Amino acid sequence: MKLLFLCVANSARSQMAEGLARDLLGPGAEVMSAGSAPTKPNPYAIEAMADRGIDITSHTSKSFASLDAAAFDYVITLCAEEICPWLPGKTQRLHWPIDDPASADPALTPGDFRRRFAAARDEIETRIREFMAASTS
Repeated sequence: MKLLFLCVANSARSQMAEGLARDLLGPGAEVMSAGSAPTKPNPYAIEAMADRGIDITSHTSKSFASLDAAAFDYVITLCAEEICPWLPGKTQRLHWPIDDPASADPALTPGDFRRRFAAARDEIETRIREFMAASTS
């Protein structure tokens, strides 16, 4: 199975989804993530994944512009309020709207960010587990 997770910056949701899917689906699956305006993996995303024993420190943010959607069995978009990237092609598309845990709100504390990223990670994990159960039944 080949999965591609997309969001805007490829810094938080899609990075965590890539790490979780690799861990949950095992070595038989090919998993990637990308974004429409890639930046770099968010340190809170790295920390949230480390809390689950998953190391994404070697992940880099990638642009979806050079990817071919037809190379993937599923393209899963994770944007909520933002406009998600879209890849043309005849692959199966799923949309899991998950709020972006990153924010420029100066009132948010490091603890707030940790809770936001943990909540996003947990929601993504639930969705991946549901996806796995549906695709094996």
